[in-house]
Amino acid sequence: MIDDPVIVRVSPVVADLNVHGGRWVVHSVLELAKSSGFEILERRQANPAEELLDGPTTLWREVLCQLDFARTEVATRMLLAQPAAWSDLKHRASAGSISMEELRRIDTDRSLASMLALPKVAIIGAANVGKSTLANQLFGQERSITADVPGTTRDWVGEIANIDGLAVMLIDTVGRRTTVDAIEQAAIAAGNEKVMEADLVVIVLDRSAPRTEVEAKLVSDHPIAIVVANKADQPAAWDSVELDAIDTNALSGAGIDRLRTAIRNHFGAGDDRIELPRCWTARQRAIVRRSLADLSLLREI
Repeated sequence: MIDDPVIVRVSPVVADLNVHGGRWVVHSVLELAKSSGFEILERRQANPAEELLDGPTTLWREVLCQLDFARTEVATRMLLAQPAAWSDLKHRASAGSISMEELRRIDTDRSLASMLALPKVAIIGAANVGKSTLANQLFGQERSITADVPGTTRDWVGEIANIDGLAVMLIDTVGRRTTVDAIEQAAIAAGNEKVMEADLVVIVLDRSAPRTEVEAKLVSDHPIAIVVANKADQPAAWDSVELDAIDTNALSGAGIDRLRTAIRNHFGAGDDRIELPRCWTARQRAIVRRSLADLSLLREI
């Protein structure tokens, strides 16, 4: 049931529909629209056109266009600080007090772009290695059901997690193991699809038990994954240095800060200084690259 929906016509081709209801209602409305010929876009693609926004400069309109995607306080503050940061940079450029190294840093910086993109991070591992407990530590609250029984997680769980200012779609998948349970087999298959879509994979291993063939395959299949050696409070069955793994104790939270830092660094979001100018659009980055040859072009920002 939809209670008092609100539709606002933004432009001849854009309408803003607000429905009063939970996820099921929203999903049903989208499916109905799709069956009527509408194209369903990912949220990050459906932001309003810059020309529809009221801003004094192109840069301000780019800020406003992405403001809805700044899902954390850090991202919001960083985005809103950009007009002043770029104004200061242009002033210093006119005074001849910036270096090519600073411009190259701005060109290669991906922090703000990552904070606005909601990258997908999939947590995978064998059954009963503490994967869901670790996911709950990253969520900051209990999202996955945990128990000392293999197969407790029967479906993947996805939710936005705030990784020290970097918002990610964190996906906790079903523990990998051989099973005859048809439901669990289907859940593992569905989890595999989510892993294929992920921008980063975190592999959780049990440091207190010998590594299995299933775990060896996970590591070989995902060579650029972050590897976590969980249950580090117990006697070690193997050396985490072998896999450059991060030692954690998901129950107590030990090592979780190191994991958070590794996730942020993977997406180039390790530097969260608010006052630095950053690029988050192709237009901005193109201007910066041209400015490496002619600083006066920075005025186009």
